[in-house]
Amino acid sequence: MQTVIFDMDGVLVDTEPVHRYAYFRHFEELGLAVTDAEYATFTGRSTKNVYQHLKDQHGLAQEVQQLVLAKRAHFNRAFDEKPDFDLLPGVRVLIEDLHRHGLEMLLASSASHSTINRVMQRFALAPYFSHLISGEDFPRSKPDPAIFEHAAAVARSPGAECVVIEDSTNGVAAAKAAGLYCIGYNSIHSPSQDLRQADLVVADFGELSTARIAALAL
Repeated sequence: MQTVIFDMDGVLVDTEPVHRYAYFRHFEELGLAVTDAEYATFTGRSTKNVYQHLKDQHGLAQEVQQLVLAKRAHFNRAFDEKPDFDLLPGVRVLIEDLHRHGLEMLLASSASHSTINRVMQRFALAPYFSHLISGEDFPRSKPDPAIFEHAAAVARSPGAECVVIEDSTNGVAAAKAAGLYCIGYNSIHSPSQDLRQADLVVADFGELSTARIAALAL
């Protein structure tokens, strides 16, 4: 393997508490009673896709983009004010190791371009990634494979030499549907996710290294 395609939420950072806060503040404003069970189904889906679903289900009058921007405003305020927001343990060490050994890294996340850029800027990660790919550029979210098919197409290595790191059921399903090797990250921040389709499952980034990733094969 010569190219590593990272998901972001739940893999690089745990923005889920920030997203949850922003979503539910906005749901209150909209008068929507979204249950925890329904919210759990949004994991791995883009914000645009979530609001299209809610608009269809609840007959919301606002345009999807207007809803997305309102939620994003809540998120941005919470993002900037949360002092303990940091990269997940071990992921910076892995990224620096991969970079030092010349492996290409891409980001393929359901998050918006705005959120991706905020994470890149806050943690100075942009120089490590050759491409930053957002799910908002695709009509369907994971488990649809389009985002990973695109990542593999723009990578400098063929698909057989690309590996995806994902933490969600939908993300793993998308990677496998795209025909890519997938490492499932069994994160405490992403509970109840089914990673059984993954080719390899790890619970700690300390289990991964350039040597181990480079030796993987479809």
